[in-house]
Amino acid sequence: MTGHTTQTTDGGGTGRWEPGSPILWRYRENGGHRPHICRPVTVVSDTADLLVVWLAPGTECIKPVIADGTPVHREPLATRYTRPRTVLRDQWHGTGVLKLARPGDPWSVWLFWEPGWRFKSWYVNLEEPHTRWSGGVDSQDHFLDISVRPDRSWRWHDEDEFAEAGRAGLMDAEQAAAVRAAGRAAVEVIRAWGAPFADGWQHWRPDPGWPVPALPADWDRTPAQVST
Repeated sequence: MTGHTTQTTDGGGTGRWEPGSPILWRYRENGGHRPHICRPVTVVSDTADLLVVWLAPGTECIKPVIADGTPVHREPLATRYTRPRTVLRDQWHGTGVLKLARPGDPWSVWLFWEPGWRFKSWYVNLEEPHTRWSGGVDSQDHFLDISVRPDRSWRWHDEDEFAEAGRAGLMDAEQAAAVRAAGRAAVEVIRAWGAPFADGWQHWRPDPGWPVPALPADWDRTPAQVST
């Protein structure tokens, strides 16, 4: 996968991606360092203040599963984070997702639509601030999430998984407290109806000429192995 960058660089020395560039949006495994989620996406916009990408329907992705093939969400909560896992290739099912991430924020905001482009919701995914590299961005999921409906009502998601991850040793008390604090900060943004919720992204539509990015064979390469 080759991405196109401008000559402008951020503080980390990674060039800005031009609209239409294919990159990888990855998450490292909790309690480890290897990527276990990888989603090829198309860059919508990349500025010093905001990275916006599009995950198209049908995109081939990498996702974690229990080693015997059981989907993670179907594994009983008590053993969900203790049983061995592996990864497999799968397609992104359903409608596409627009993802927005601001540098340094411990969350990203995802937009979901129903078929026919009827806007469904925003989703605040609490996670480690993204690390940029030449092929994309890396993060680590923090289990706890928030959904926001068009009427601005919101609710927490996956509090049971968040608690179980702590019991399984994937998150210590200090990190758990930091994630909770990040969640409260996100809720304050929602209550104030700040960016990106008030920015009209629900009216955005993808360029029909964009191809669906391919999942590269070396999707799990480390940034150190890729020239910038």
